[in-house]
Amino acid sequence: MLSAFVNAFRTPDLRRKLLFVLFIILLFRLGSSIPTPGVDYVKVQEGIKGVGNDGIYGLINLFSGGALLKLTIFALGIMPYITASIILQLLTVVIPRLETLKKEGQAGTAKITQYTRYLTLGLAILQSTGIVALARTGQIFQGSNSQGSLLVNDRLTTMLVMIITMTAGTAMIMWFGELITERGIGNGMSIMIFTSVVSSFPGALWGIRQARGWDVFAIVILIGLVIIAAVIFIEQAQRRIPVQYARRMVGRKMFGGTSTYIPLKVNQAGVIPVIFASSLLYLPALASQFNPNASWTAWVNQHFVRGDHPYYMLTYFLLIVFFTYFYVAITFNPTEVADNMKKYGGFVPGIRAGKPTEDYLAYVLSRITFPGAMYLGLVALVPLVALVVVNANQNFPFGGTSLLIMVGVGLDTVKQIESQLQQRHYEGFLR
Repeated sequence: MLSAFVNAFRTPDLRRKLLFVLFIILLFRLGSSIPTPGVDYVKVQEGIKGVGNDGIYGLINLFSGGALLKLTIFALGIMPYITASIILQLLTVVIPRLETLKKEGQAGTAKITQYTRYLTLGLAILQSTGIVALARTGQIFQGSNSQGSLLVNDRLTTMLVMIITMTAGTAMIMWFGELITERGIGNGMSIMIFTSVVSSFPGALWGIRQARGWDVFAIVILIGLVIIAAVIFIEQAQRRIPVQYARRMVGRKMFGGTSTYIPLKVNQAGVIPVIFASSLLYLPALASQFNPNASWTAWVNQHFVRGDHPYYMLTYFLLIVFFTYFYVAITFNPTEVADNMKKYGGFVPGIRAGKPTEDYLAYVLSRITFPGAMYLGLVALVPLVALVVVNANQNFPFGGTSLLIMVGVGLDTVKQIESQLQQRHYEGFLR
């Protein structure tokens, strides 16, 4: 991996792309440190010291690189875009118009991307309004000793400026991601998420060192390396279904007769089930914030606010398993794959084309999804178990959403760099 980066910097074209990506990342981190106009910076710093990164907005704070709790201009981070993308992807299965656009190729994809941008801005307005309302009442720092409004004043104009600023920050982050995709290397949105997650890594590790000493720190590093190796192994694992294409005559030319395969990854769903499950588990805690005097609020605060309770862990694990099967079912259609294979003369050796191929693909997919769901659930539980065993904070670095994102985006970026290096240093048979 290191040799790929070194060779990339030796290539002028790739060096310009990598430097451009680093420049965008620098601007993104700079915006994550600039407070939103109208925020009382002193009170915000006091609240952060009292509560850290815990609370019902921990997932959004993770994807914003800690900018949410600081109430900066990039406080929302990339989370509105992620939510909008997931919603559009789910609606594509339900709404025939969106499904038609998806099949139209590049033009349809551009239209869906435009809808995603509009939905992102709408979600950003809603989320920024809710965050400003919580900051006005001082409830954004759950468990902190800081009380009262975090705004310099309660004027309507001040709150409107904050909402507009945070929404504009989300639009700028979305623009940064598209610039990286067009002029840099890798998927821009994924790299923005990767940057946000990695930015909290050193602080989380140093917090463990300060709380538990060098011995526990070394053990955590060792366990982290083992978990990373295991995640890389599972992320690269796939079940290859062989496909044979029959020979067919078109005019005077013979086509087909080739062999290929359908790669079914063990983790076909990626990190999406973990995000779904985390978001759903925040709903009871969020509802308890708006109904503090309700009879069920104490029970929710005891069992579903912190991740060290067995009820929370069990519910989290079951939700991840459910959403893994659900997401794989809506993103991989065995009927469509079997029909396309039959249309172009392809077949799985030993399996008849048509309905038998569809049943075979569905059978293999269900069998391979089970270890993928177990893997996601166990990796997501690592930081929750560490919360109890190591007595670390809830953003334990080696596990859960953060580790899956870092490994996945890192592997994808390195693959793209290596593929571009091969294109530029390919030696033909005449040389």
